Amino acid sequence: MEKSVEVITPWQKVKWWFNFLTAIIMNSVIVVLIIVGILLAFYLVDLKINDIKGVTKPPLYGAYIIVSTSMEPVIHVQDAIVIHRDNELKIGDVCTYLSKDPRWYGIKITHRIIAMDVDDEGKKVYIFKGDANNVQDTLPVYEDQIFGKVIMRIPKIGFVQYFLSRTYGWVIAIVVPCVGLITFDVIKIIKTSKLKRRVRRGAKK
Repeated sequence: MEKSVEVITPWQKVKWWFNFLTAIIMNSVIVVLIIVGILLAFYLVDLKINDIKGVTKPPLYGAYIIVSTSMEPVIHVQDAIVIHRDNELKIGDVCTYLSKDPRWYGIKITHRIIAMDVDDEGKKVYIFKGDANNVQDTLPVYEDQIFGKVIMRIPKIGFVQYFLSRTYGWVIAIVVPCVGLITFDVIKIIKTSKLKRRVRRGAKK
């Protein structure tokens, strides 16, 4: 008895690749939305608790997109990082802090702690340095400048954020897949309808 071999048409291959790429894009979007939703929930709850207590603290969790190469090769440009507010920082931790260096004033910087010290007033200070930099950061960093320690890195998710923030990205990621799926369904309905008509004609004969 001969075994029948299913022949895959070029159209079926195109459809498979289209569905595969659509699934990757949609899943990436869903993952980003879930992460943002979770972080937002933590942020709002923590903000409410601090407000009730009358305490000013950085958010319990935060997320940022890396835009420089100073932490290569550990953290790359367009990687996303998730940080956690931590009072027990140590040498070797990668943290995000608010810079008071006149050259980068008000900029959030993500570097590694390479030393800890105490100033003349007895306040704890941290010395930071980017892994890819030849020198340490110019100014010491105080505890109230530090937003938190990096606990997670999401590779290249910044590209997804940048892509979806553009009109063409939204069209490609959302509109095109939807139109494509509708088109495939319409074609499938038409083919099924033609096949049924042929079967009916054959039955009449």
